Amino acid sequence: MNLSDPLGDMLTRIRNGQKARMSVVVSPASKLRTNVLEVLKREGYIRGYNVEDVKPGVRNLRIELKYHEGEPVIKEIHRVSKPGRRIYSKIADLPRVYNGLGIAILSTPRGVMSDVEARAANVGGEVLCKVF
Repeated sequence: MNLSDPLGDMLTRIRNGQKARMSVVVSPASKLRTNVLEVLKREGYIRGYNVEDVKPGVRNLRIELKYHEGEPVIKEIHRVSKPGRRIYSKIADLPRVYNGLGIAILSTPRGVMSDVEARAANVGGEVLCKVF
């Protein structure tokens, strides 16, 4: 299947999985998706993820969703920069999600990181998504 927005597809799978109260969702693997999942894991929004080989040359990500007292930890997750319209942000203009309660995930020259890490590293970049 040919996708025009692979990251948006993964975010939608996470959103739908949490609405259905699933413990694990599966998504095709890529470096960008893995880096975004690493940020989500570091910030405590998901329990973890594993890369598994389906067949030679085809890999999937098993994403373990996280719940707190029966409610999903991720209340809101959506794509900001889309294939048709890229959104870039300077260090001074980095978005604050719910006044610092949520995070924005950025693709910077130093790799994929959260907005807090980007402010500490003093770099801007493409705003991939917002999570709360």
